[in-house]
Amino acid sequence: MSAVAWTATGSLAAWLWLLLGQGFFWRTDVRLPPRREPDAWPSVGVVVPARDEAAVLARSLPSLLAQDYPGRAEVFLVDDGSTDGTDELARALAERHGGLPLTVGSPGEPPAGWTGKLWAVRHGIGLARARDPEYLLLTDADIAHEPDSLRRLVAAAGSGGYDLVSQMARLRVESLWERLVVPAFVYFFAQLYPFRWIGRKGSRTAAAAGGCVLLRTDAAERARIPDAIRQAVIDDVALARAVKGAGGHIWLGLADGVDSVRPYPRLADLWRMVSRSAYAQLRHSVLLLVGTVAGLAVVYLVPPVALFAGLVTGDRAAAVTGALAWAVMTATYLPMLRYYRQPLALALLLPGTAFLYLLMTVDSAVQHYRGRGAAWKGRTYTRPDPTAPEPSPEQP
Repeated sequence: MSAVAWTATGSLAAWLWLLLGQGFFWRTDVRLPPRREPDAWPSVGVVVPARDEAAVLARSLPSLLAQDYPGRAEVFLVDDGSTDGTDELARALAERHGGLPLTVGSPGEPPAGWTGKLWAVRHGIGLARARDPEYLLLTDADIAHEPDSLRRLVAAAGSGGYDLVSQMARLRVESLWERLVVPAFVYFFAQLYPFRWIGRKGSRTAAAAGGCVLLRTDAAERARIPDAIRQAVIDDVALARAVKGAGGHIWLGLADGVDSVRPYPRLADLWRMVSRSAYAQLRHSVLLLVGTVAGLAVVYLVPPVALFAGLVTGDRAAAVTGALAWAVMTATYLPMLRYYRQPLALALLLPGTAFLYLLMTVDSAVQHYRGRGAAWKGRTYTRPDPTAPEPSPEQP
């Protein structure tokens, strides 16, 4: 066989393994596990870090304040140095909508060795723990929750004996670029962190979705959250690893009734979302970068290239193996498109979307070496500094 045919055969073998051996990552039926409501509902502190979120807060915060939760619950919104009136808007929304009690705090600028979000989360957890809650709900300021969201999360955690229950919020898919890129983002995440493996005791796979994480307070204390992960750019995965590493039982699945309201209308917006953390995901390793680029090329780009090259040159083996690999790839993407209620024909464009992600990953590395690192809302985070000082226990 030709070199193209051999490469396509390798790609097909990779796809058959992904289909059957990677935790059935492509299935979208991992939702909140079976649950029963407790006789006595535990108390919950809801922590919302927010930096310049006035544009989305009116669609997200009222949904938290309106939670139909039978137990005691309070919302703690932490303003992380906003300049757009996020704190004033939060207070106005609470006054207008009522519902759960709201406390708005601000910790000031983060010290060296902390990301802004995790410094805000630390302050929010400190405020919440003054009320001695049994659970903490860590949720982003762009996440809207259905009225029974908190109730369902707590019931699932109690029924399953989970220390951490996280839902991957359904991201917005309205613009052309969102339709092309967003379902693939969740698909790639599930491929990297198969949800079924995450919830399995004894499995080393750990991940969470930062937009919606319900965490037992005592589990947070055992794992030293957030102090132990204070420099993490990909803080949700780091949080899950810390909790699981401390003996916690965790769960992650796709959400129903938890939605992101943040728009990403342009390719540039989505590009920044992915590239700001892609190289951090690779632990700032050139070797991992090269391996990732090569893997994406072989797995996602070779099948269509082999098919069309085989048809043009008459290489039947290349055409057949390329077509089979592309068919398996397409089939694994269909469930995610159904979950996002998108046209199934978009599955044929997955190789092109993967190529975009390849470019975003390379750009992430380039920006890192230019000193721009993981830039987000006016802050830039470089490689974590292992010599950064531990936080003082008296800090809020």
